[in-house]
Amino acid sequence: MMERYTEHIKNETFDAIVIGGGITGAAIAYEAASRGLSVALFEKGDFAEATSAASSKLIHGGLRYLSNMEYGLVRESLRERKTFANIAPNFVYPIPTLFPHYRSSVKSNKWLTKIGLTIYDVLAVGKSNTWDSSKKIPPYKAVSAKEALRFQSVIRKKGLTGASIFYDCISICPERLALSFIKSAVHYRAKAANYTRVEAFLLDENRQRVCGVRVRDLINDTKFEVQARITLNCTGPWADSMLFQLMKEKNVRRLTRSEGIHIITKQITGDDFIVSAVTPAGRHCFLIPWRGHTLIGTTDKPYLGHPDDYRVTRESIEALIQEVNGSFEGLSLRCSDVLYCYGGLRPLVETHSKGTYRSSRRYEIHDSAVDGINGLLTVEGGKWTTSRGLAEKTVDRLEEKLGISIAPSVSAKQYLKGSEIRDMDIFMGRIRDGNRDFHGNTVDFLGRLYGTDHEKVLGLARKDNILARRLNDDGELLAQVVFGLRYEMARTLKDIVVRRTGIATLGNPGRAILLQVAEVMARELNWDQKKIFEEVESTLAFLRVPSE
Repeated sequence: MMERYTEHIKNETFDAIVIGGGITGAAIAYEAASRGLSVALFEKGDFAEATSAASSKLIHGGLRYLSNMEYGLVRESLRERKTFANIAPNFVYPIPTLFPHYRSSVKSNKWLTKIGLTIYDVLAVGKSNTWDSSKKIPPYKAVSAKEALRFQSVIRKKGLTGASIFYDCISICPERLALSFIKSAVHYRAKAANYTRVEAFLLDENRQRVCGVRVRDLINDTKFEVQARITLNCTGPWADSMLFQLMKEKNVRRLTRSEGIHIITKQITGDDFIVSAVTPAGRHCFLIPWRGHTLIGTTDKPYLGHPDDYRVTRESIEALIQEVNGSFEGLSLRCSDVLYCYGGLRPLVETHSKGTYRSSRRYEIHDSAVDGINGLLTVEGGKWTTSRGLAEKTVDRLEEKLGISIAPSVSAKQYLKGSEIRDMDIFMGRIRDGNRDFHGNTVDFLGRLYGTDHEKVLGLARKDNILARRLNDDGELLAQVVFGLRYEMARTLKDIVVRRTGIATLGNPGRAILLQVAEVMARELNWDQKKIFEEVESTLAFLRVPSE
């Protein structure tokens, strides 16, 4: 069970405070706690609600980074791809990508692609040495133009010379995968709280060392001061804004931010392959099969405003649709086809003028001691796939900063909490046989989303017939709502339908479904009718596809 720390706060000093509950902060909190440090994590919104939720749902090696000759980043990403498949087997699965080749395009030239994919396979040495044999990554293979069209009819025919099939991994629910890191940190006695905004740094009497933070609990509107020996700024696109709070008189290096959006439509490809292509502008786009729909992405353009002001715009959606329609055969997508859209900002540490698309996805760990302020590290840049490895390197740095001996890392050697599954095929077969009183779709979906915790969800449904009510084609239950509230720190309707479940991640499920969910929440959280109305209307507004 996870409890919001600010509702049970004590007068204590931590080894480390982590600011930010996206995947970077979550992974660092888990890494530090599992290595014996006392940790507190504060997130101003909900866990993984911003950049971490705005991903392409892929755990990948970064094939296109080879064109920048970032072999080290690709090698690390490929190693961490395997680690994710090992430690989170219910979330991460191998998936093939079909990449077509054309005479007229250098970026999709089959001979250059063959060289790149050969290097990709070489850098992924040990990719078949997985804990679960179903997670092994096959080598790439080339197919003829005729075979490629048989696999996916949406690829353009004109000038097609063949295609390559290579594998990466898909993360079926990044929000819950990030939450599993939080749960794993709490398992090792870390403290965490969402909806808790850090409003100021605490400084020593000489104003030369950060010794904690002042936080406001946004749920209860209370303030606290929390002490720590070191503070870790893991706020992604907000990292420079957070530093500016502390060092207003100093030059804070500004991050470069890029916008990436995705849209979800009815299914327009088969379930077997991701289909990728080079756009007329020379970027990559893709069609990803996801829950009987198609996930389409992504954009990569500079964002110059404050991250608090970021919103997906109609203009960005139309630009993505135009690129995709021009990159595939016979597509005539329109904005009216978009069931759901989401976007986020990538924090890039590179400041060169090469453009955000070609900017590196490397990361940096910045020590504010060089600015005259001790006790503060800022983690900048990075990507989903390298988050665990980044966390390990960050905690390695703490040994020197704290002047203590820290235990070796174990995060790549053990399952995340709830993911203790040696063989997914055996696991899924066993839970189907053991829960025949529930629809097969429900058991399959809950088995993957909750792993070994699916039993608790089904247990709640068995005790209350209302909670056994199915809400969508995936078979999700109202019992998940109660589980999210009691065990996963959910506090708003959006927390439940967008991040703890998949109820609204394929688009607006309808007012009636949202009301059912809100009424169950009201029972648990003592909401009145006014609060129910506010939560439903706020969620409907959030799910609305932008019209301008």
